[in-house]
Amino acid sequence: MTATVDAIPQAVTPDSPFRRVARKFFHDRLALAATIAIALFFAVAIVAGACAFLHLPMPMQPNATHLERKLLPPNPANWLGTDNLGRDVLSRMVAGSTISLTVGFVAMAVSLGIGIFVGAVSGYVGGWVDNVAMRIVDALLCFPSFFLILTAIAIIGPNIWIIIAVIGLVGWTGTARLVRAEFLTLRESEYVRAARALGQSRMNIIFRHILPNAFAPIFVTAVISIPDAILVESGLSFLSFGVPPPQATWGNIIADGKTYFLDAWWLIFFPGLAIFTASLAFYLAGDALRRAAATR
Repeated sequence: MTATVDAIPQAVTPDSPFRRVARKFFHDRLALAATIAIALFFAVAIVAGACAFLHLPMPMQPNATHLERKLLPPNPANWLGTDNLGRDVLSRMVAGSTISLTVGFVAMAVSLGIGIFVGAVSGYVGGWVDNVAMRIVDALLCFPSFFLILTAIAIIGPNIWIIIAVIGLVGWTGTARLVRAEFLTLRESEYVRAARALGQSRMNIIFRHILPNAFAPIFVTAVISIPDAILVESGLSFLSFGVPPPQATWGNIIADGKTYFLDAWWLIFFPGLAIFTASLAFYLAGDALRRAAATR
């Protein structure tokens, strides 16, 4: 009896870890909603940044003052109202999204790069290198990070790139401890022993063999650290230590509106809602990634 083609076992392509995590992530409705919100914020920031860089006209200029229209509530001409100088709140929030997301992403990249390098070397090499690195981490964790950033900005001066650098240089400790813990677990794996037996260098083993297998928790940490940087930048701007005016940020829009809190609630409500929504979206996305990466 001849076997039909359907009866012959077919080769099954193994599912990659990335596809498995992505499938589980996008089956989560909260994760999908958070991703859409992040994409919208990102699109608005890109358009606003491109308009500012190329000097393209916008429907409402964020820094254009119209004193005859100051402190107007939301209306058909100014959807989110105007501030005490008659500037359109919506256009200033759109311009501020570029600052907030730039600080979030670039500061995350800086802290992630430092944390990965320190944690990887510390966890793989061990010995006195590990002891020295972890004592530095412990010393930095003893100080409140926000006050370290505030002190550095007060000494150096407010500037977007200075703010990004300081947030990144202060925020790498958590990533370093996470990466170190992953490396302590993975450095005794069979494939690491095989690579070591073949005479491969330490750096090659660290960044080619171990680091890709520790990528999932690192990526989750990266996503969650973005809203932390956004909140720090907003706090600095609210305290007048952030990006100097007239450049709009979500934090300094709230700072300008605190004097008029009882008469112009929209100056605080809408920027606060943007900060809350963006932070919540990143936290939800990071938590969904953690759950998707944890399940096998």
